[in-house]
Amino acid sequence: MTSAMKIQINYTEAAEVLKKYLKLRGSPVAFRFATKKEEIPAGMEKIDKTIRHCSMVGLARNEGRIFYALADNHECNGGAWSLGLREITETLKTGDFYFRLGKFESAGSCKRTIDRVAHLNCGDTYATLYAPLEKTPFDPQVVLIVASPWAMLKLSQSSLFRLGGRINAEFAGIQSVCADTCAQTYLNGKINFSLGCDGSRKFSGIEDGEMVMGIPAELLPELTEALKIVAAAPGSK
Repeated sequence: MTSAMKIQINYTEAAEVLKKYLKLRGSPVAFRFATKKEEIPAGMEKIDKTIRHCSMVGLARNEGRIFYALADNHECNGGAWSLGLREITETLKTGDFYFRLGKFESAGSCKRTIDRVAHLNCGDTYATLYAPLEKTPFDPQVVLIVASPWAMLKLSQSSLFRLGGRINAEFAGIQSVCADTCAQTYLNGKINFSLGCDGSRKFSGIEDGEMVMGIPAELLPELTEALKIVAAAPGSK
């Protein structure tokens, strides 16, 4: 694998630490926005169906699948838009889409939400890449964790271990896996928790007792080292 980072990260070791100390069901997921065809590792297969981004994450997490997807592989327009693969649809832009789904009191309240959804510009992304972290053939930009609130507690403590402070999670109950934990985490370089939206819970296997977290891949070494200490601390549950 040709590294896209100056400092090498052992993704297999990082995945083992995350699995062990967070008691994960499935793998952490490596995710990358590829800006051009040449960024896709040789031999990496294109997914052979059209499904949602959150379902693709589920395939890597639960089945160990390694693949990439182009715009025409993405079934969800909202997800494809937030990931920079497709223009926003008119019904999503105006707020009518989520209004008709009964998620908001008015199209206006929906539009005020959509206007703040994190997204890449259309055309910024050529393909989206997915793999279980322990087997990733590419340098991820975001690592996705789907786990219990207890695991999220340990991750939040680990992220504050060195410098302290507060965690400011930002989400809206829609576009949880695409916008909240992939696009937003990539764009601002900060971890983000999300509750999992109706679509991701329905189509990607996120259970009622699980949440989602996006981690900038650059933070993995520091986060995993802190996790080993935090999990063994006398005050830990």
